[in-house]
Amino acid sequence: MVDVAKWVDSTVARRIRKVGDDPSRRALLVAAAAAAIDEEGPAVGMAQIAERAGIPRPHVYRYVASKQQLDLDVARRASADLLDEIRPHLRRRGTPYEVIHGIIGVTVAWATEHPNLYRFVAAQGQTKTLHQARTGRSRFLDELVTAMAAYLRPTEVAPTAPDGVLAGLMGMVDAGVIWWLDNKDETQDQVVDRLSRQVNLVLEDMLAQLGYDVPDDLVVDPVD
Repeated sequence: MVDVAKWVDSTVARRIRKVGDDPSRRALLVAAAAAAIDEEGPAVGMAQIAERAGIPRPHVYRYVASKQQLDLDVARRASADLLDEIRPHLRRRGTPYEVIHGIIGVTVAWATEHPNLYRFVAAQGQTKTLHQARTGRSRFLDELVTAMAAYLRPTEVAPTAPDGVLAGLMGMVDAGVIWWLDNKDETQDQVVDRLSRQVNLVLEDMLAQLGYDVPDDLVVDPVD
């Protein structure tokens, strides 16, 4: 007589071992999901993603544990793609506003080119897990705060922007960009200017609360 409990346990164990066993297939699935969302919108189904990836629909969960995990992987991939575009501006020497303006400009341009994917990433919410997946999009804020504080008080340990501040800024930028994508009630330059001013004001206020007075002519090199 078959021991059902042992059979179930061994089946689950085999399935767990299979998930992620083939990194190339997993990467292909994530890339296919990102492309499908980019072209067709966040409501795209798993069957369409599997077909695009060339993976039989029943085999999808050999490579990802769940749809939620796939969504998280897509968010990470999209965040990494955007960070690749942003990275040159992290190395720019300039005032905090100039650095922020360059980064916001790239973000808005990327959202214009990939509106569905941007909406998808923004809709993932602000849970800790998903926020960690998106930290690439806000890392420049942390680096900028550190650089600003280091220039103001070079002998002290510079502060780290609280996660709540970064999450709030991320939400503000997302909301502003998505509103603009939906309504186009400003020019692209105008929305970049507005969001840059808002982000700069929030960062200056945060530093002021910590006792740092940011001069108008401060020039920083955010990343070595």
